Formats: sequence, structure tokens, C-alpha cells
Amino acid sequence: MVDVNLDEYYMKEAIKEAKKAEELKEVPIGAVIVLGDEIISRAHNLRENEQSAVAHAELLAIDQACHKTGSWRLEDATLYVTLEPCPMCSGAIILSRIKRVVYGAPDPKGGCAGTFMNLLQDERFNHQSEVMNGVLEEECSQLLSSFFRAIRERKKAERNKAKQNSVDSLTKIDID
Repeated sequence: MVDVNLDEYYMKEAIKEAKKAEELKEVPIGAVIVLGDEIISRAHNLRENEQSAVAHAELLAIDQACHKTGSWRLEDATLYVTLEPCPMCSGAIILSRIKRVVYGAPDPKGGCAGTFMNLLQDERFNHQSEVMNGVLEEECSQLLSSFFRAIRERKKAERNKAKQNSVDSLTKIDID
């Protein structure tokens, strides 16, 4: 039986990790892995800071969990992540045998837990994960939307400033 309140509790912990990523100017994605009733690993996106394509929250959390348990098999673990896992992370989830994946926001452009495709439950693999989607979806989606909105606004301000500098330069040439 799935305890929705427990899923929300652990998703809030993943959201805390996502906020740490945001503070570092990273895409705000966070993950925690739970074994029994204990969080055994926590991670957030570090792609920009590490300049590594594989520094996704899920992969970092899986790596930590494997080190903590002393095994690459996380058969009884649940992964909570704020954004639906991508193909790379879904592959790592399958390979580490994570039993259950709970995510917040769907990713229509690359989510591989049922939105774009469903690698996690593809019976052609030797392992499938149970998937629960939409846990605290609004809060998880809002984190991402706000982050990308701020980037767009900053880029627009930079373009406007560049245009103004061009106009100012031309005006100065006309006066001289």
C-alpha cells in the first residue's frame, strides 16, 4: 500500500535539494533515495558547476546510495525526484534495480517514465520500476518555470541593454 503523505514528505525533501541547485544557478532538480524509512542519499543537479553532462540529481543520488549500501543493487529503494527522469537517468535506475520511482513534474520533451516514453516499465528490460507521477507536481513545476522565466527575463534585459548601447554609440558618432 502506498502512503501518499509519505510520498509528499519525501518529495518535499527532494524539493529542498532542487532549491540548493537553484541557489547554485543550476536547473532546480533534486532527488532523494529512501530505503526502509531512511533517506540514504540526497543530491541536486550540478551539470553547470561540474561541467559534466552526467551530473544529474538522480545519478548523483544513485552513486551515493550505492556507496552507502555497499552494493550497486538498490532493489528495495525508492527514488524521489522533482522532474521526470531523462533517458540516461532512467537507464541508471533500471541498472541499479530501483524498485520505485516517484516524480513531481512531467517532462514532455525527454521524460522516460511515461510522458515522452516509458523506459522504466519496458518489459524488454530485465528490471522494471513502479512509477508514481504527479506528487507535488505544481510545486515542482513552479520551481522549473520560475527558473527558466528568470533566465528569459535576464537575456531580454541583456539584449535591450546591448540595443541601447548601440543607439548610444550611434548618437555619439552623430554628435561628434
